[in-house]
Amino acid sequence: MKQAPPKVVLIVEDEPHILDLLSDFLADEGYRVLAAESSAKAFEILATRPQLDLLISDFRLPGNVSGVMIAEPALKLRPDLKVIFISGYPIEIYESGSPIVRTVPVLAKPFSLDSLHGQIQQLLAG
Repeated sequence: MKQAPPKVVLIVEDEPHILDLLSDFLADEGYRVLAAESSAKAFEILATRPQLDLLISDFRLPGNVSGVMIAEPALKLRPDLKVIFISGYPIEIYESGSPIVRTVPVLAKPFSLDSLHGQIQQLLAG
C-alpha cells in the first residue's frame, strides 16, 4: 500500500523560539514543515512551493503585516489551502474585518501543542 505523502505546513511566526517549537513539534508528528520568520519569507515560499496543505500564521508580524494579509492572497492562489491563525491578541483577528476569520480556527497564545495538533488533524481530515 502506497503511503500518502506528508502534508506540507507553512508556519509564519516572528518569535524564533515559538517558530522552532512549532516546527519541531510538527516535524515530529510527520508533517513537512516550511518555516517563515517574516511576511517576505512567507510570500517567497507561497510563490515557489506548488504543494502546500496548511498555513499557520501569527497574526501580528513585523512591518505592520498581519497574518490575514498573508492568508488572503495565499487563498486566492490556493483555494483549498487550510489556515490557522495564532495570536496573543485574538480579538484583533476578529476586528480585522476579513471574511477569512469567520471560517478559520484562531488559537489564542499560549495554547497547548495538543490543541494545535487537534485543530490541524480536524482541518486536514476534511
